[in-house]
Amino acid sequence: MTPPPARTGKQRRLDTLHRLEHDVDAWVATAGEHGGAPELMPLPFVWDGAVLLLATRADSPTGRNLRSTGAVRLAVGEPRDVVLVEGTATAVPPADLPEEDAEIFAGKTGFDPREEAVPFLYFRVHPHRIQAWREADGPAGRELMRGAKWLVAE
Repeated sequence: MTPPPARTGKQRRLDTLHRLEHDVDAWVATAGEHGGAPELMPLPFVWDGAVLLLATRADSPTGRNLRSTGAVRLAVGEPRDVVLVEGTATAVPPADLPEEDAEIFAGKTGFDPREEAVPFLYFRVHPHRIQAWREADGPAGRELMRGAKWLVAE
């Protein structure tokens, strides 16, 4: 199998934005404030062009970690074509999330945390760093965002 050619920075950014806009699930990695085992959980998400919106049970290890540290790293895609996002998460109780955002989340993901019997929280993830990895692409150019600023123009 011949791997695809390396992408230009512009194409890498376009591919990354497409994945963020169209994929539904991400692997979300968190850790507790005082160390301990890292937690890895698949969660549905919505990208609004600047922020990712996730939802998980308020009492889950992921929910507790996000509330205590706000630190999050997530992966969207497949192992040979993946977008990695590092950012800071802010908890949003369902009652505080604008109705339009909750409806968009439910419509895209097919899951509505507001209807669950146990308490859920939404989390807004503000990206600080975004990388796009694809097996044929060398290490150069993988970083698309640093310090919450895009490094590659649209």
